[in-house]
Amino acid sequence: MNPSRRDFLKTSAATLACATLFESQMLYAKALNLPLGLQLYSVRQLLPTNYAGTLKDIAALGFKEVESAGYYNHSAAEVKQAIADAGLKLVSAHHSSVDLHKDLDHIISFSHDLGLSYIICSFPGKTPANEHNKDFHLDDWKWNADEFNKIGEKVSAAGMKFGYHNHTVEFTQTDGVLPFVELMRLTDPTKVTVEMDCGWVIVGGGNPVELLKHYGNRISMLHVKDFILPAGFVRGGGKPATEQPKVEELGLGSVDYRPILEAAAATGHIKHCFVEQEAFNVPPMQSLKIDADYMHKLGATS
Repeated sequence: MNPSRRDFLKTSAATLACATLFESQMLYAKALNLPLGLQLYSVRQLLPTNYAGTLKDIAALGFKEVESAGYYNHSAAEVKQAIADAGLKLVSAHHSSVDLHKDLDHIISFSHDLGLSYIICSFPGKTPANEHNKDFHLDDWKWNADEFNKIGEKVSAAGMKFGYHNHTVEFTQTDGVLPFVELMRLTDPTKVTVEMDCGWVIVGGGNPVELLKHYGNRISMLHVKDFILPAGFVRGGGKPATEQPKVEELGLGSVDYRPILEAAAATGHIKHCFVEQEAFNVPPMQSLKIDADYMHKLGATS
């Protein structure tokens, strides 16, 4: 065999191997195949002054679904019209535990008028005895689980689903117990679903892939965000970051979403996936385009 023939075959084999690897990396992401979503907290500084225009700008980047984090004094009719004009679908809304306890009936009614599928608790509450303490105790998590079951029952009766969105505090050992595990143990799967924020899981010391494997039937939605993690941080090491991580656009930080999305697709239970960009290193719409492009390149979203 002459050198040119040998080199050609080597090159062809290498090209085929790379193509096969690339295809295998893309297959699982395509299996997720969800509409590209955005948590509107990402544009909280733009919505108050240009609500309808900001929604249209988001849609122009390829986002198809959105999740609210406030309505900026707009009525349900005004919100529905702005969402429709932008060609978006409003899937869910975030409310803190405090707001849910203070105004649950109104939140349910307003969400029903909007045609939402989910009402999400964005941050847990504390028992009255511990409300002024900055730390969460095990009793707080048991109280939250009980309250979530009650809220979930009322939300279900209104034709929607109730869910919980994590941050980092759920992955700090409390009285020898991991709060996230306690919430999964004590909440009723028929009343409480989970919107897993993958970025905050990692910063908190958890492992999104392992959580999806163990609690895949409980998790129906994802939040994706990226950070540059502190030096020496061990992913999934069970210890939260000791320094504040730097927010980055998707694909530019430390989080590789390929194995996470593969695990998510394998569960068969993920219904929605929302990008959340909590800070910007470039102009907002440029930042969100980077995020959208990343998700599209992974083949995770349509």
